[in-house]
Amino acid sequence: MEFQDKVVLVTGGSRGMGKAMIEAFAARGASVVIASRKLDACEALAAKVRAEYGVTALPVACNVSSWADCDALVETVYGELGRVDVLVNNAGLSPLYPSLDEVSEALFDKVIGVNLRGPFRLGSAVGTRMAAGAGGSIINVSSIAAIRPGAHELPYAAAKAGLNALTEGMAKAFGPSVRVNCIQAGPFRTDISLAWSPKTVARFEQTLALRRCGEPEEIVGAALYFASDAASFCTGAVLRLDGGTP
Repeated sequence: MEFQDKVVLVTGGSRGMGKAMIEAFAARGASVVIASRKLDACEALAAKVRAEYGVTALPVACNVSSWADCDALVETVYGELGRVDVLVNNAGLSPLYPSLDEVSEALFDKVIGVNLRGPFRLGSAVGTRMAAGAGGSIINVSSIAAIRPGAHELPYAAAKAGLNALTEGMAKAFGPSVRVNCIQAGPFRTDISLAWSPKTVARFEQTLALRRCGEPEEIVGAALYFASDAASFCTGAVLRLDGGTP
């Protein structure tokens, strides 16, 4: 119960790696805030978490690409629960596109909005409140694409590179009482992976040092570490969690 009396907010929290983190923090006593675009999915997970772990679970609909939605999320959480001890900026989006010249302005803006603008706004708003209060931990979920960009994911890679930069900058801005760290994830079997071709999966299985893709639950250890007192001297760090991507 190491997170008892703590409030943990996870964006993209209703499925995939976000769901795995929500369940892990709830199992350790945290009150959890499940934020994603689809309220019904958030409500379903909240009901499950309450029944299994007996903790407070607050479902909130939020499109993190919207500045107003981010502000509304922060106001709702602080209004209902009074604080945020851990913020996990997990929501992500990487749409497929046929070629770089066919990336539309709308698609580009959408990718930047979800992967960079949202974490900036939430990190800024929550980090400022954390620093003025009892402190806390912010965890950004980035991607190996930030340092190994491919032609098929350049807007996403650019956004995640920006998120890496935000991690270090916000660690300096909100220290010493707020720690800001980043999990730089490799290929995980989440909803995004459903769009992968068999050729793509085979490439991962052949080139990664562990010869397989990650499962959503395998992000939990890193998230718990960054959120806990075990990481008390760790801030501004980017941890590769990518199965040994070459």
